Amino acid sequence: MALNVKEAGKKSVSFLQDFKAFAMKGNVMDMAVGVIIGGAFGKIVSSLVADVVMPLIGLIVGGVNFTDLKWVIRPEELSETGEVLKAAATLNYGNFLQVTFDFLIIAFSIFAVIRVLGNLSRKKEAVPAPAPAPPAPSKEEVLLTEIRDLLKEKK
Repeated sequence: MALNVKEAGKKSVSFLQDFKAFAMKGNVMDMAVGVIIGGAFGKIVSSLVADVVMPLIGLIVGGVNFTDLKWVIRPEELSETGEVLKAAATLNYGNFLQVTFDFLIIAFSIFAVIRVLGNLSRKKEAVPAPAPAPPAPSKEEVLLTEIRDLLKEKK
């Protein structure tokens, strides 16, 4: 069965409308904001680890720069003039240590934020909301109340 042009156009419009409705839902927008903020937060933590934490740890263990730590599997081959013919094969475990510290700090930060939010939501649930004030009586109710009171007075 072949679709005619009108049916194909209706289906594409419906698809676009469905996609727009999906993309504009609050959860999708919140997730997009979270991803952007998470990326920026990751850069901050990476800078903290690379520029603050690792130099301090390197100083404590004897002035070691962790990003330079590597195990040379095969040394580089140089020509007689000093040009590199084959690059060295290295296992860069210092960079791995730095990225591991990045991960641990990010994971701990996210854990702390989730824990604080969880505590706040538990406190919010524990405090009962005050009962709302009863709505003001309508004009009909006021009129009926007045009629009732007048009838009571006549008796």
